[in-house]
Amino acid sequence: MTTNPQETDVTSGATVWLTGLPSAGKTTIAYELAGRLRAEGHRVEVLDGDEIREFISAGLGFSREDRHTNVQRIGFVAQLLARNGVKVLVPVIAPYADSRDAVRKRHEANGTTYLEVHVATPVEVCSVRDVKGLYAKQAAGELSGLTGVDDPYEEPEAPDLRIESQNQTVQESAASVNALLTERGLA
Repeated sequence: MTTNPQETDVTSGATVWLTGLPSAGKTTIAYELAGRLRAEGHRVEVLDGDEIREFISAGLGFSREDRHTNVQRIGFVAQLLARNGVKVLVPVIAPYADSRDAVRKRHEANGTTYLEVHVATPVEVCSVRDVKGLYAKQAAGELSGLTGVDDPYEEPEAPDLRIESQNQTVQESAASVNALLTERGLA
């Protein structure tokens, strides 16, 4: 059976994991990219970390073990969707390299594309953006365990793409991820 390459592009699933500090721009970039991909005819889902915590990982805390469990649950759902032709955009901090690596390995074992994008926004920029007020709460002593401040964030050593969102617009960041997908034959 011969397939049209354009059909394959639109129906090829993949997981694009956007990792980075809180307020780095992960979710904003994911939704911008989702709109572009949908306009091109792709099936797209955004697995927002906050929504997952509310609906799939309710009851989990922020210990290393709970964070690992949360990332594995998200990775499992992403892989299921991706293997069924969906472009899955996952804007989730996922602070530990071993947790992200386990998700990558699950994807590889199932023949599903996994791309890691590090939204490498410096903590100083993130704390100014402070979308959810987390940095302010941490500074006021109302919150502890903030990733990248008083809890670890292990930066990816070799991501498929590194974005410094403080140096470009959301549209440019989304275009960078779209270019990666195109380069890999997925968009």
